[in-house]
Amino acid sequence: MENAVFTIGHSTHPRERFIALLHQHGITALCDVRSKPYSRMNPQFDREELEKILPEQGIEYRFLGKELGARSDDRRCYEGGKVQYERLAETDVFKQGLKRVDRGAKEGFRIALMCAEKEPLECHRAILVARHLAALGIPVAHIHADGHIESHDAALSRLARMVHVPEEDLFHSHEELMAEAYRRQEERIAYEVDEASDETMKGAAE
Repeated sequence: MENAVFTIGHSTHPRERFIALLHQHGITALCDVRSKPYSRMNPQFDREELEKILPEQGIEYRFLGKELGARSDDRRCYEGGKVQYERLAETDVFKQGLKRVDRGAKEGFRIALMCAEKEPLECHRAILVARHLAALGIPVAHIHADGHIESHDAALSRLARMVHVPEEDLFHSHEELMAEAYRRQEERIAYEVDEASDETMKGAAE
C-alpha cells in the first residue's frame, strides 16, 4: 500500500502498548485528529505528553484537530446542534487538512491518524476523514487494538452489514448504498452540542 495512511484509536492502551502498535506498523508520523487533544481517563495521551514522548521513539507528532477534528467551530456545519459531516467536509480548513496528510504521505512519512475510539467505525476518523481520503485515491487502513490491519474497503463492508445496508441491489449503485451506510453511522456518532455549548457558539458567532 504505497503512500497509505493508517488510523488508530488510543483507547485505554498503556503508553508502551500504544507505541508498540505504532512501531509494529512502521508509523513515523502520528497526526492527532481529536478536536480536543486531551483525555481525563487516559492522560498519557494528552497533547503535551505525546509531543514529548513520541519524538523520543522516532515518531513525529502533529496536531490536526483544527483541520480534521469532528467538532467544528464553524456554525454552518451544524443542523439542530449536530455536526453534519457533508458540510464539514466541504470547508476549506478540512480540505487543507486532507492535503497536509496527503503531502506528508507522499514525502515518505508513514502516517497514522489518531483519535480516541478503539473501534474505527465508531469514530469520525473512519466515517469522515478516511472516507474523504479514500475518495482522493489515497489508500487507508485501520490499525486495531490487537494489532491487525483492516483495509478501509473491508471496514466499509463491515459497516454496511452493521447498519443493515446491502452492498448491491437492483435500484441503487454501490456508491449510493455505501453513502447511505455512512449516513446512518454518522447519525449515530456525529458530535452534538449541548445547550450551554450552543449558546457559547452563538455568542462567538455574533
